[in-house]
Amino acid sequence: MLGYVTVGTNDLKRSAEFYDKICAEFGVGRMMEFDTFIAWGKPGGGCGIAATKPFDGNEATVGNGVMAAFQADSREQVDKVYNLAISLGATDEGAAGPRGDSGFYAGYFRDPDGNKLNVFTMGG
Repeated sequence: MLGYVTVGTNDLKRSAEFYDKICAEFGVGRMMEFDTFIAWGKPGGGCGIAATKPFDGNEATVGNGVMAAFQADSREQVDKVYNLAISLGATDEGAAGPRGDSGFYAGYFRDPDGNKLNVFTMGG
Protein backbone atom coordinates (compact mmCIF):
# COMPACT_ATOMS: atom_id res chain seq x y z
CA MET A 1 0.00 0.00 0.00
CA LEU A 2 1.42 3.37 -1.00
CA GLY A 3 1.51 6.15 1.56
CA TYR A 4 2.48 8.96 -0.83
CA VAL A 5 4.28 9.68 -4.07
CA THR A 6 6.97 12.35 -4.36
CA VAL A 7 7.79 14.24 -7.54
CA GLY A 8 10.88 16.37 -8.01
CA THR A 9 10.76 20.06 -8.79
CA ASN A 10 13.20 22.82 -9.60
CA ASP A 11 10.60 25.49 -8.73
CA LEU A 12 8.77 24.68 -5.50
CA LYS A 13 6.63 27.83 -5.66
CA ARG A 14 5.32 26.92 -9.11
CA SER A 15 4.72 23.30 -8.02
CA ALA A 16 2.88 24.51 -4.91
CA GLU A 17 0.54 26.66 -7.00
CA PHE A 18 -0.14 23.74 -9.37
CA TYR A 19 -0.72 21.05 -6.71
CA ASP A 20 -2.69 23.37 -4.38
CA LYS A 21 -5.34 23.64 -7.10
CA ILE A 22 -5.22 20.03 -8.29
CA CYS A 23 -5.43 18.63 -4.75
CA ALA A 24 -8.24 21.03 -3.82
CA GLU A 25 -10.36 19.23 -6.42
CA PHE A 26 -9.99 16.09 -4.27
CA GLY A 27 -10.84 17.96 -1.07
CA VAL A 28 -7.33 17.95 0.39
CA GLY A 29 -4.70 20.57 1.03
CA ARG A 30 -1.19 20.81 2.34
CA MET A 31 -0.51 18.48 5.26
CA MET A 32 3.25 19.04 5.64
CA GLU A 33 5.50 21.87 4.52
CA PHE A 34 9.20 22.69 4.76
CA ASP A 35 11.48 25.04 2.81
CA THR A 36 12.16 22.42 0.12
CA PHE A 37 9.21 20.01 0.46
CA ILE A 38 5.41 20.19 0.47
CA ALA A 39 3.00 17.26 0.88
CA TRP A 40 -0.71 17.27 0.09
CA GLY A 41 -3.26 14.83 1.41
CA LYS A 42 -5.07 13.93 4.59
CA PRO A 43 -3.30 12.00 7.35
CA GLY A 44 -4.85 8.54 7.38
CA GLY A 45 -6.83 9.43 4.26
CA GLY A 46 -5.03 7.36 1.66
CA CYS A 47 -2.16 8.07 -0.68
CA GLY A 48 -0.92 11.64 -0.92
CA ILE A 49 1.48 13.49 -3.19
CA ALA A 50 4.52 15.60 -2.40
CA ALA A 51 6.82 17.89 -4.38
CA THR A 52 10.42 18.40 -3.34
CA LYS A 53 13.66 19.94 -4.42
CA PRO A 54 16.12 17.02 -4.55
CA PHE A 55 17.91 16.43 -1.25
CA ASP A 56 21.27 16.01 -3.01
CA GLY A 57 21.07 19.56 -4.42
CA ASN A 58 21.14 18.40 -8.05
CA GLU A 59 18.51 19.32 -10.64
CA ALA A 60 15.22 17.45 -10.46
CA THR A 61 14.71 15.24 -13.51
CA VAL A 62 11.76 13.23 -14.75
CA GLY A 63 11.88 9.44 -14.38
CA ASN A 64 11.14 7.71 -17.67
CA GLY A 65 8.21 5.35 -17.13
CA VAL A 66 7.35 6.79 -13.69
CA MET A 67 3.81 8.07 -13.15
CA ALA A 68 1.59 8.96 -10.22
CA ALA A 69 -2.20 8.61 -10.55
CA PHE A 70 -5.00 10.53 -8.80
CA GLN A 71 -8.16 8.46 -8.23
CA ALA A 72 -11.33 10.40 -9.07
CA ASP A 73 -14.92 9.71 -7.99
CA SER A 74 -16.42 10.04 -11.48
CA ARG A 75 -15.75 10.63 -15.14
CA GLU A 76 -16.86 14.22 -14.61
CA GLN A 77 -14.18 14.69 -11.96
CA VAL A 78 -11.57 13.14 -14.29
CA ASP A 79 -12.55 15.65 -16.97
CA LYS A 80 -12.52 18.55 -14.51
CA VAL A 81 -9.10 17.72 -13.04
CA TYR A 82 -7.55 16.97 -16.44
CA ASN A 83 -8.82 20.29 -17.86
CA LEU A 84 -7.74 22.17 -14.73
CA ALA A 85 -4.24 20.71 -15.01
CA ILE A 86 -3.96 21.77 -18.65
CA SER A 87 -5.18 25.28 -17.75
CA LEU A 88 -2.48 25.45 -15.06
CA GLY A 89 0.32 24.77 -17.54
CA ALA A 90 0.36 20.97 -17.67
CA THR A 91 1.07 19.36 -21.03
CA ASP A 92 -1.23 16.78 -22.59
CA GLU A 93 -0.14 13.14 -22.53
CA GLY A 94 -3.54 11.71 -23.50
CA ALA A 95 -6.88 13.47 -23.24
CA ALA A 96 -9.46 12.27 -20.74
CA GLY A 97 -11.51 9.40 -22.09
CA PRO A 98 -12.19 5.66 -21.93
CA ARG A 99 -9.26 3.26 -22.22
CA GLY A 100 -10.28 -0.16 -23.48
CA ASP A 101 -13.45 -1.95 -22.43
CA SER A 102 -12.69 -2.35 -18.72
CA GLY A 103 -14.47 0.80 -17.50
CA PHE A 104 -11.11 2.54 -17.01
CA TYR A 105 -11.51 6.27 -17.78
CA ALA A 106 -8.39 8.43 -17.55
CA GLY A 107 -6.57 11.58 -18.60
CA TYR A 108 -2.79 11.87 -18.70
CA PHE A 109 -0.67 15.00 -18.34
CA ARG A 110 2.72 16.28 -17.24
CA ASP A 111 3.03 18.89 -14.50
CA PRO A 112 5.06 22.06 -15.16
CA ASP A 113 8.26 20.18 -14.17
CA GLY A 114 7.52 17.36 -16.63
CA ASN A 115 6.40 14.72 -14.09
CA LYS A 116 3.83 12.39 -15.66
CA LEU A 117 0.49 12.20 -13.88
CA ASN A 118 -2.86 10.58 -14.47
CA VAL A 119 -6.36 11.12 -13.15
CA PHE A 120 -8.66 8.09 -13.44
CA THR A 121 -11.82 6.32 -12.35
CA MET A 122 -13.01 2.75 -12.78
CA GLY A 123 -16.51 1.81 -13.81
CA GLY A 124 -19.46 3.75 -15.20
